[in-house]
Amino acid sequence: MNSRIITIARYTLFETLRTRLPVLVLITLLGLLAGSFFVETIAITEGARLRAGFYAAGMRLASVFIAGFHVLTSMTREFNDKGLDVVLALDLPRSHYILGKLAGFLVIVLLIAGAASLPLAWLAPPQAMLQWAGSLALELAIVAALALFCVVTFSQLTPAAAFVLAFYLLARSLTAIRLIAANPVAGADTASQQLIQYLVEALALVVPALDAWTQTAWLVNQQAPWSAVLRLAGQSVLYVVLLAMATMFDFHRKNF
Repeated sequence: MNSRIITIARYTLFETLRTRLPVLVLITLLGLLAGSFFVETIAITEGARLRAGFYAAGMRLASVFIAGFHVLTSMTREFNDKGLDVVLALDLPRSHYILGKLAGFLVIVLLIAGAASLPLAWLAPPQAMLQWAGSLALELAIVAALALFCVVTFSQLTPAAAFVLAFYLLARSLTAIRLIAANPVAGADTASQQLIQYLVEALALVVPALDAWTQTAWLVNQQAPWSAVLRLAGQSVLYVVLLAMATMFDFHRKNF
């Protein structure tokens, strides 16, 4: 990897470690862990499964929120503080800047996923914990790449955050939307229903069905086959690469 990209990634990582993000992750982890033990105490049966499920589901959503919001606020702060102007004044290609920031953010989300999965070493089987942790890292990588693309495109925090939230909610519910579109209660043969189904299927070609990632069922019911995890890894790499390319393209056409 280019030394300039590594330098930017290292600076991004060090900047994050000096913020309150590690403390926020730790407080969230401890709060959800305490909540999971409380859920176990009030459960009538299968308290251990409920404890693991409550922690995993809550920590997944919290990690997505923390990772995405950190990327958005970090980039917005750099835009507002004119730090980007100083960087672009140097002999540095814009693509190297984007790749360096993305690499730094990917390391950060990997650390978040690792920290989030540590309590599961005592709450779930080791193989299931590894699958869940790896899938969470892949999901956070997609969210981080999407957040970077949105903040570069919109250049403002509010619209970028709204787009990331809307995209994530759509991706999490895409499988259900496809099932509803394919099996309507009435009017299955109408032209409008057929059009809706085609549109939903076309949307499924470009939007990842994130409900397949980081499933709590892997921890409390049945472990996923490693082939499915590897398939998710391939899809995640593809989406991250496509989002990185889109971000670099949009960043090149902007005037600063």
